[in-house]
Amino acid sequence: MGLRINDTAPDFTAETTKGTINFHEWLGDSWGVFVSHPKNFTPVCTTELGTMAGLEEEFRKRNVKLIGISVDPVSDHARWKDDIRVATGFSVDYPLIGDSDLKVAKLYDMLPAGAGDSSEGRTPADNATVRSVYVIGPDKKIKLILTYPMTTGRNFDEILRAIDSIQLTSKHQVATPANWKQGDDVIITAAVSNEDAIKRFGSFETVLPYLRKTKQPSA
Repeated sequence: MGLRINDTAPDFTAETTKGTINFHEWLGDSWGVFVSHPKNFTPVCTTELGTMAGLEEEFRKRNVKLIGISVDPVSDHARWKDDIRVATGFSVDYPLIGDSDLKVAKLYDMLPAGAGDSSEGRTPADNATVRSVYVIGPDKKIKLILTYPMTTGRNFDEILRAIDSIQLTSKHQVATPANWKQGDDVIITAAVSNEDAIKRFGSFETVLPYLRKTKQPSA
């Protein structure tokens, strides 16, 4: 059975470009963005890893750690990091997991159990389903899953926007509407009565009996 939102992110120990890590221990009290790639030296993934590197400070402001995985050995990652720097102008300083035995990809149900136990000889098409993004909270629960086809580069501005929403709504009994961004009005959840909403938020607008909007609460 595949992973779902609010499932505990599977823990693992793996070799990375930053040495051996235990995933939950590495995450600690931080949020995490775990991004998977089907193969090193693929064009779309090269742009994605560089884009992540360029946004690392934005993720850090949100207490988010970045980690990537490719279905290749760690020894290949160093050469790929050189290409990423040439292509994007950014150096990848966050860890990249080597998954040459496919264990982590299988653990996260990105590859079937019968996929074998070696990356050797596998093409990007063989690993096409290893294209997921997981946002994981400090409680080690999965908060968001996005899966992309190989030909569509991921939008990391959207991932940052989603993290802003998830972090805000984890602190306050609010939800965020379509296309919400920082500073926009939010939705008061059904668990909050009108009387409590006035106490919490000062005022609100009733658009529909089940849709009440108010100013974004401060952190």
